[in-house]
Amino acid sequence: MNTTLIIMAAGIGSRFGTGIKQLAKMAPNGEIIMDFSIYDAKEAGFTKVVFVIRKAIEKEFKEVIGDRLSKVMPVEYVYQELSNLPEGYEVPAGRVKPWGTGQAILACKDVVKEPFVIINADDYYGKEAFVKLHDFLIAGHAGMDKISLAMAGFSLKNTLSENGTVTRGICVADETGHLVKVIETTGIQAVGEKIQCDNAEVEKWITPDTMVSMNMWAGYPDFLRYIDEGFSRFLDHLGENQEKKEYLLPNIVAELLEKNAASVKVLETSDRWIGITYKEDIEPAQEKFREMIENEVYPQNLWK
Repeated sequence: MNTTLIIMAAGIGSRFGTGIKQLAKMAPNGEIIMDFSIYDAKEAGFTKVVFVIRKAIEKEFKEVIGDRLSKVMPVEYVYQELSNLPEGYEVPAGRVKPWGTGQAILACKDVVKEPFVIINADDYYGKEAFVKLHDFLIAGHAGMDKISLAMAGFSLKNTLSENGTVTRGICVADETGHLVKVIETTGIQAVGEKIQCDNAEVEKWITPDTMVSMNMWAGYPDFLRYIDEGFSRFLDHLGENQEKKEYLLPNIVAELLEKNAASVKVLETSDRWIGITYKEDIEPAQEKFREMIENEVYPQNLWK
């Protein structure tokens, strides 16, 4: 069965170089975080990569990563642009940014006709999550009376930064391991053995082992159809601050759960997430990749 890895990379800066955190070199041969994600996905059985980018960065993006990867795996590009709106809608005055992760995935609707996993370009998820989500997809959960999804659940302690607070989707699951709700929570940090955050209610029960979402979702084309239908509804109810509102995947999943229209399996992974939230995170991330290469988790040269 064909399965696709969708990488949301439209948020990468328009000037490539040392200042773009998503493109910081992580390994001796110049590999960036995306290289390791694609390597893990290919190993798990994914057969195609779709990059969601902006047209303005296409040339540089292909030079930095796209052309290299097209030699080892089929690659396609789709484009997330501010002006990509349903017929009859206009960009609000003052709006400069695209419409968020929901719109990013919507850009894939004409090229992704098979089961897929969605990831962020600048997050490293580890091997286990790709294997578990791929197994979920090929088990064939589509065709149920609900939209069938899965998400990788990471232990909060494995996703924190030592250089400042983070924002995470705090997951509440039932006894069968299915998602009940995701609470988008800001200002999360470890203080000793305790977790502090900006949500006083969440802070009462959150622990270092609480499951969090890192925007790694698995789904089928019916999820894309729902995202497509929901975009017009989102635009119809923008209300105030129209220049800032975003159509976000966690909110779309939350809406489906509220309607009892989706089943979302939480697939727990013990792997440690690596990401570049702060500039100071780059060196510790490089050190972790160095260790994994030394321990032969990855070869010295990924694509040799």
